[in-house]
Amino acid sequence: MNSITVLDIRVDDVTMAEALAQVDDFMQESRVHHIVTVNPEFIIASQNDEAFARVLAESDLNLPDGANLLRAAQAQGTPLRERVAGTDFVWYLAGLAAEMGWKIFLLGGRGGVGGQTASRLQARYRNLKIAGMFEGSPDERDEGEILARINESGAQILLVAYGAPAQDLWIHRQREQLKTVRVAVGVGGAFDFIARKIRRAPDWMQRLGLEWLFRLVLQPWRVRRQWALVVFTLHILRQGKVQHIKKLEIA
Repeated sequence: MNSITVLDIRVDDVTMAEALAQVDDFMQESRVHHIVTVNPEFIIASQNDEAFARVLAESDLNLPDGANLLRAAQAQGTPLRERVAGTDFVWYLAGLAAEMGWKIFLLGGRGGVGGQTASRLQARYRNLKIAGMFEGSPDERDEGEILARINESGAQILLVAYGAPAQDLWIHRQREQLKTVRVAVGVGGAFDFIARKIRRAPDWMQRLGLEWLFRLVLQPWRVRRQWALVVFTLHILRQGKVQHIKKLEIA
């Protein structure tokens, strides 16, 4: 598997089909494999969070999630072939799980969103086995109950919707405690999108990298989080200038 780095964070150059094939391989091994949906917000958060940076370095698969991430990769001369959006990945993963008979546990999702997500996934994939759902929280005080529920369910796939970095820090911390899980994915706001609590941006906005703007209009409170995209762009531009200067010096 080929990988690149964007601001020192590994991003794996996989297509959706290759990511799903990797999941199939992961399922054959008797340990938890951590999949992260890396986007510009993740990368900026990791710049000032050593624990999160370590999680991204030690994860088993870092999906290239975000049109602006692909643009940054192109700008630095290390293009990625395809965007693998987290919400889309959940849909495809559920389809593969239904086909293979793998059981899924949904962790997180406020106000019944987990149940709504399960209903929509099962409406599309009739054979999908939902082993359990629980809202819980990433708070350490909830860990005992959460682990008991997941382990008793016998789930092989765990989807955690606590938002980053909390969801991925949680998965990283609990890897040794999950008995039957083989693949754990931090899915961010995917449950909200799948349950139709929040609308996704139209395809044309996604292609143009304007999904952030669509979400900002629907959720103005995200303005501070969206600032990360501005910071990310500035970092990429600064990196490009530094590389250009170095090339001139060598020449």
